[in-house]
Amino acid sequence: MKTVILGASGQLGNCIRKVSSDKSIEGIVFPPEQTSNILDEAALDLLLSTEKPAYVVNCAAYTAVDKAEDEQEICRKVNRDGAANIARACQKHGATLIHISTDFVFKGDVARPLTETDPAEPENIYGLTKLEGEEEVAALLPAHFIIRTSWLYSEFGNNFVKTMLRLGRERDELGVIVDQVGSPTYAIDLAAAILHIITSGSMAYGIYHYSNEGVTSWYDFARAIFDISETQVRVKPLKTSEYVTKAVRPAFSVMDKTKIKNTLGLDVPYWRDSLITCLEQLSVTAQQ
Repeated sequence: MKTVILGASGQLGNCIRKVSSDKSIEGIVFPPEQTSNILDEAALDLLLSTEKPAYVVNCAAYTAVDKAEDEQEICRKVNRDGAANIARACQKHGATLIHISTDFVFKGDVARPLTETDPAEPENIYGLTKLEGEEEVAALLPAHFIIRTSWLYSEFGNNFVKTMLRLGRERDELGVIVDQVGSPTYAIDLAAAILHIITSGSMAYGIYHYSNEGVTSWYDFARAIFDISETQVRVKPLKTSEYVTKAVRPAFSVMDKTKIKNTLGLDVPYWRDSLITCLEQLSVTAQQ
């Protein structure tokens, strides 16, 4: 199944590259950004007409959550219009789209795992534009998988785990939010889930939730990072009201994974087990 990865240079794109290499999955194409700009419909048309993929995976997104409040136009262009461009190209060329979305489509005011049919009520521009992207994909292309994920981290790119490790080396004490709860997601696990969908050939299209199993706060996530990596730093719990950001974050964004496990036959690892794996990989890289 030939597959084109859009946003190939980002965190998830790099994880798909690693997992596909480790599993010897062939036919995965990682085009450079200059030939895969999701805002350039002609470039997308040329790319898909040349590669003729069965699948397209959209990892490209505007993800600077706070900055998006000031850059609403470009955020919407990437997250809504870019998604629509990809969906139209996939429809024209007969490709199935796997589109990555976010837990930030939810308001986060319900303290139970959120299902795919729960109402989406984003409270920031990033979440709103990602929801608009979902709606464009669903309206334009029947053959789609929309995967909402959360708290993504890995050995690649900039993310919470790597930031905590850096700050833990630089400081004696850190304050981390304790009253926002969710599920961390190791991007390597998400990459494996995406490749599972592709290799399975499933046509069970629709919206799915994928994060690692378990529930934690940002504070406890940070504590786990420091405990596992044996980083000596004091961690102080902060309430959201004590750490004001431009964009409002959901207080509770734990997603129910029943649908993706039952429909697509996926096993979902526990977040702390995956964190251990990531930290081991980062340690090996640091020693090389």
